[in-house]
Amino acid sequence: MTEETPGFGESAEQPDVPSGATPDEAAPKAAESSSAEDTAAPAGDAMRDAGLTAQLDQARSALAERTADLQRLQAEYQNYRRRVERDKVTVKEIAAANLLTELLPTLDDIGRARDHGELVGGFKSVAEALETVVAKMGLQQFGKEGEPFDPTIHEALMHSYAPDVTETTCVAILQPGYRIGERVIRPARVAVAEPQPGAQTVKSEASEGSGGEGDKPAANAADTAEAAGAAKADGETAEQDGTKENGGPDEG
Repeated sequence: MTEETPGFGESAEQPDVPSGATPDEAAPKAAESSSAEDTAAPAGDAMRDAGLTAQLDQARSALAERTADLQRLQAEYQNYRRRVERDKVTVKEIAAANLLTELLPTLDDIGRARDHGELVGGFKSVAEALETVVAKMGLQQFGKEGEPFDPTIHEALMHSYAPDVTETTCVAILQPGYRIGERVIRPARVAVAEPQPGAQTVKSEASEGSGGEGDKPAANAADTAEAAGAAKADGETAEQDGTKENGGPDEG
């Protein structure tokens, strides 16, 4: 049997002790080293969390910038689409207005033929078909006798005075006007009539005269009452005079 060396196992289990240090001095140093390691671990975790938070903030800032850029591009695209659609409508209206302007003399000839009773037969069918087409394109005719004169849609070619109008009125349509929607492509050429220059004065004087005559009956009534009173007084005076002339009343 092999003999075991006394104290070999016990010396192996003891912690390393620096040379020249007693076991009592080695124990506090071991405790200090373990506490330093425990303090270093939370500090490292805090630094790592701060770095992750900074990266998260940077990512959020970048996301906000990209979102703002996307929204701005979307708004610009919507404005571009609306502008294109508006330009298309404008170009279409201009093209239709140019075409219909060239057809206005033909429409005037059709109107004159209708007024003279010459719109008959095949010519009538063609004329009605043409008027239907231009109406579908938005062409509207305006201008009627008796409507008030509007310089924005009417062009006065003749001027006169009339006693039966109270404002400047279109009394004859020499050439009808046409418009597309709110856009006038040709004003209506009309003859206008204005009230007589003295008509308003005569009317005002007549109204004043009628009011004055209404006051006269009261004045005449007062005059009549006054005259009646005077006549009554004169009668009584005359009666008294006659009594005196006859010698007064009969005493017997």
